[in-house]
Amino acid sequence: MLLVEDDSRVRRALRLALADESYQVTEAGTVAECHARLAEGYPDVVLLDLMLPDGNGFDVCRAIRRHSDVPVIIVTARADSHDVVAGLEVGADDYVTKPLVAKELSARIRALMRRATAAPAKQVLTAGNIRIAVDERQVTRDGEPLDLTKTEFRLLCELAQADGAVCTREQLLEKVWNYDYFGDDRVVDVHIRRLRRKVEHDPNDPQIVQTVRGHGYRIGV
Repeated sequence: MLLVEDDSRVRRALRLALADESYQVTEAGTVAECHARLAEGYPDVVLLDLMLPDGNGFDVCRAIRRHSDVPVIIVTARADSHDVVAGLEVGADDYVTKPLVAKELSARIRALMRRATAAPAKQVLTAGNIRIAVDERQVTRDGEPLDLTKTEFRLLCELAQADGAVCTREQLLEKVWNYDYFGDDRVVDVHIRRLRRKVEHDPNDPQIVQTVRGHGYRIGV
């Protein structure tokens, strides 16, 4: 795991807490150090503070997404801030707020790592002009490949497996993120928006990933 945090005291406390949970932690205190660590190889998870002395976590997350779909958890000071949505929009998988609670953070990391390697039961899924080859982790639209993150891929698979049935946000949090009581609906909604930009011909008039108002989402059949 790569922990990117400029406060050395917070880094040390988190490293010790995560070590107690059997995680191996590599640290970085700046954007430059973060890029240097990533150049050595991508970790299983990146825990990324948004405010860094030589830049910000948004740009780091964008850079990561250009090369990898490693799970990224952003750290923000306020749960109701625009930073949460902005961080998810640039490709983060989830967020945590300060002050960090080690047990909750560990649970979120375990959940992301479980779903990063999990695969749906069916081998090939279809949704309109979308074809999902599960084993190869490939998605095509009208025969053209789409570049989805792991989270977007899992989200599309879960919707496609439901075969037109409505999936509530709570169900998607449980199945895609492996979260229960500490999940946040915004995580689902932002990833749905990102997914639509990739699978829909017109994201403003979605035919593949449809909203069922007051209930959740379903795949168009």
